[in-house]
Amino acid sequence: MKKTAMALAVLAILACGTGALLAQSPEDAKFKKFQDTFWDAYFKFYPTAGTLQGYTKYNDKLEDPSEGSLDKFNETLDGFNQELVSKIDKTKLSPDIQVEHEMFLDFLDLEFLKLQNLVPWEYNPVLYNDLFVNSLRSLLLKNGGSAAAATSRAKLIPGLVKRAKDNLKTPPQDYTQAAIDQMPAIIDFYRTEIPKLSGGAPALQAEVVKAVAALEDYQRFLKGTLLAKSTGNFRTGESHLRTLRMTTQGHLPIIEEIVQRSLADFNNIRREMLFVCIPFYKIMYPNVDIEQLGRTKGEEQTRNMVIQGVLDKIKTDHVGRDEFIGRLNTAAAGIKDFIQKQGLINLPEEPLVIEPMPAYLADGLWTRLATPGAFETGGTYTLYVRPIPEAWSAEDTASFLEEHNNYYVDFMAVQKIFPGTFVPAYFTRKDPSIIKRLAPNQGLLKGWPVFLEDLFMENGYGNYDLRMRLNQLKLLLKTVIDFQMDINIHEGTWTKEKVVEYMTVRGFMTKAEAERRWHQIVLNPGEAAQSYIGYQEILDLEKDYQKLKGEAFNAKDFLQKLLSYGAIPLRTLKVKMVQ
Repeated sequence: MKKTAMALAVLAILACGTGALLAQSPEDAKFKKFQDTFWDAYFKFYPTAGTLQGYTKYNDKLEDPSEGSLDKFNETLDGFNQELVSKIDKTKLSPDIQVEHEMFLDFLDLEFLKLQNLVPWEYNPVLYNDLFVNSLRSLLLKNGGSAAAATSRAKLIPGLVKRAKDNLKTPPQDYTQAAIDQMPAIIDFYRTEIPKLSGGAPALQAEVVKAVAALEDYQRFLKGTLLAKSTGNFRTGESHLRTLRMTTQGHLPIIEEIVQRSLADFNNIRREMLFVCIPFYKIMYPNVDIEQLGRTKGEEQTRNMVIQGVLDKIKTDHVGRDEFIGRLNTAAAGIKDFIQKQGLINLPEEPLVIEPMPAYLADGLWTRLATPGAFETGGTYTLYVRPIPEAWSAEDTASFLEEHNNYYVDFMAVQKIFPGTFVPAYFTRKDPSIIKRLAPNQGLLKGWPVFLEDLFMENGYGNYDLRMRLNQLKLLLKTVIDFQMDINIHEGTWTKEKVVEYMTVRGFMTKAEAERRWHQIVLNPGEAAQSYIGYQEILDLEKDYQKLKGEAFNAKDFLQKLLSYGAIPLRTLKVKMVQ
């Protein structure tokens, strides 16, 4: 008994000693202090983002994008960057902290790019719309209806409106029009939603009345003065590649290599779509001789005609306008059940709530995943899906629903809904690191669900229905085209007409879908390219892992290990996966 007690005491002393040694690591301690100081300064400038991430110190403040404030913040970031590079010795940091060090450098570079090159405060009115909504919504949703802090922020809304009117120069017309389209819903949010969320707090309501008046004035400004001078270029040019590098943090160093892969994939996927379509086409169009068609029309045109001909026959199998969100919920439930029965991956314990996206959150993206904040211990995961806009014509609505027919929508759900980015985001939040939670690798988050699509088909999702295979290939082709168009639009000179023609004729998208994706790429530079870049990186990781494991390779083990490190830089993940 005494020996056992003595042994436990020795183990306790050793454990304490080890902990003390780890705590006393000079560079790790220095880096920890750096992070604490950095996040405080960062969220002092971005208090709305702080509230969304659970950093509550500046809940009563609002962004100040004045010239003096922007200059001061730029100087502050430069000081942090110098400290990170010259005062912290990366080689002396523990391995996990070295990864965080790399991620901080990318995070800072992205902030410098925004402040010095993209200048969103001067050229993106949608940014201000986002602040108008989330500055108050985040408080009332995350803090149990904290009306006091919301009142303080509401007082500052008229000042932010004035600052927006002073700051905005010559934004791209697409940006201004997007902001105009969103404003009625934002004003309605202030009038109807804030009273509900706050319980009708009198002090807050008094400030909301003033805020609404300021927002109505801002709406007139957008429609009049700003729209008239919205002559800016939406193409981000050289900044585009830097944005992709910092958000995907990949191992593939040369964008030209990924471009070449996309060209090969474009041809290979379309060829596979043709093989799937030929037996269908012969049944659907018995009077057409495909071989004769090839001789008269040529290979490329024949391929387009055969694939489009089959898609035209099955596209009318879809739900109605009001059933779209419900159909996605049904798809997500079926996908979850399939994953569990097949034992493909381990799923999160937390549920994913799928809800219609409020109009005041609609900023160009069709889906938006809301997760617990980086500084929060827990919370809900909500996937907002934009309903079909009421303003859409019957023709546009039919076109959209034909695109999202019953053979397509399930794989769209795999990529965008469930598991989507939800599963990798969930496992990323298991890591206590703030930078990993707050700035996860977008290539991994968005490339991971694309990687799953073939795995689903191989395991019999949809009972090997070739119509589903055709639409799964179409979605994969769309991922390739998104990458290509993101490059051609922001680094090249492709026009809307050229992009829509390419997407509809060679990508087999409906006109409504092609136009929607054009606006998404214009308003969110780099976002459309991230899925394909991440997908290619993961394919390379799989090859390396297969070489390592040989005959013992297992797809589920690969996927779980891939997620176990969180959404860290893919270049770092490549090393860890084969250790």
